[in-house]
Amino acid sequence: METVLTRAEWSVMDCLWRHPDCTGRAATDFLQNTVGWTKSTTLTMLRRMTEKGLVACDGGGEVRVYRPLVTREDASMQETDDFLNRVYNGSVGLLVNAMTEKQKLSREEIDELYAILKKAEEARHG
Repeated sequence: METVLTRAEWSVMDCLWRHPDCTGRAATDFLQNTVGWTKSTTLTMLRRMTEKGLVACDGGGEVRVYRPLVTREDASMQETDDFLNRVYNGSVGLLVNAMTEKQKLSREEIDELYAILKKAEEARHG
């Protein structure tokens, strides 16, 4: 999937990732409680996202069941790639530099960054 989700689409996908095979009623209740949407707004979003190929809809009668066609991991990776390219011109170094200048990192966070870099280096040479 090459589409970056809108904020509203993230809300719907979060619902479906938490509750796969979710009925329209259950999605309406969840989104009413979490973001304050009406039934109409939720069902419109589900219909549009089904048309976009982000969500599958099973059943055509009274009860429709929705499930995500995109994993949280894939959506997160696409969002990260888009952000990195849009804001930092694709430079991971600029992103890390900006983050480390903005806030003081804990010892654990620094160790985690070292571990990530070590793993990346091993993958590059392995």
